[in-house]
Amino acid sequence: MDPVEGQEGPVTYRVEVEEPNGQRIDRYLADKLPLSRSQIAALIDAGHVRVAEQTPKKSYVPSEGDVIVVALPPPEPMRAVAEEIPIEVVFEDDGFLVVNKPAGMVVHPAPGHSRGTLVNALLHHVGRLSAVGGASRPGIVHRLDKDTSGLIIVAKNELIHRRLAGSLARREIVRRYLAACWGHLRDDTVRVEADLGRHQRDRKRMAVVPGARPAITEIERLERWKAADLLRVRLLTGRTHQIRVHLRHIGHPVVGDRQYGPGWERGLEGRWPGDLAKRVKRQFLHAAELAFPHPVSGQPLEFSAPLPGDLAEAAEWARRTS
Repeated sequence: MDPVEGQEGPVTYRVEVEEPNGQRIDRYLADKLPLSRSQIAALIDAGHVRVAEQTPKKSYVPSEGDVIVVALPPPEPMRAVAEEIPIEVVFEDDGFLVVNKPAGMVVHPAPGHSRGTLVNALLHHVGRLSAVGGASRPGIVHRLDKDTSGLIIVAKNELIHRRLAGSLARREIVRRYLAACWGHLRDDTVRVEADLGRHQRDRKRMAVVPGARPAITEIERLERWKAADLLRVRLLTGRTHQIRVHLRHIGHPVVGDRQYGPGWERGLEGRWPGDLAKRVKRQFLHAAELAFPHPVSGQPLEFSAPLPGDLAEAAEWARRTS
């Protein structure tokens, strides 16, 4: 769903309901727009969502023929501080960058991480980023976990940010990861469709929650090691911790994942799993490939980043000993 947009200023989305699915309006819009359910709920509370010139409740269920208007307020001024931190820029033009983020770097400032983030580094590199993401997330089109390495897209201005967000919502941005999981998949290709939401008891974790936000992951085995598989994983949706939770859900958590698979290697036979675990100091997950149309020209773009040294060394050991 593309916004009705200009180069600067507020953005308005207009959603015509053609096939209602019985979901309440905040969840319905979260599936249609490049906004999270919590963002949409806050917009409803602030009176920025209208149906037939009325502000609906979050529990309102859209009907066929409804026209929903979502007016985003002007972006907040950016407050992140520029810092001279080395970064690997894979591509850059006037509108956006593709960066190969190292593991251990937080993407944007947050409580406890106000400095040393990718955003801080990029502000020093380019001077200004799109303010669409707000004061703490300027330019961020999609995120990577702190301990996930690899490719990430960052927008320099608001127009490009909105176009890239629209491409992401329409699944035009192909994101593929390399991951290692414990055990062996039953089949060489697996498609996981399992709704994701916050864990009921631990709100810092995600979990498979039927009726929450739809999530789809496609998995292909590249190599079969002694007690683990090397995978190529494609995200068809972009939920928080999606790959990690989906792999845990099917019984094959990511190697080195201290949150969703701690100690998993201890349940496998022999010394090999423990030896691999010692070599993998963080989750074995790397954003290896991006492909998408250029937001201005429409030209197909493709980018790739090889496994970083720590994961490459662990993979080579796994091949040699399997």
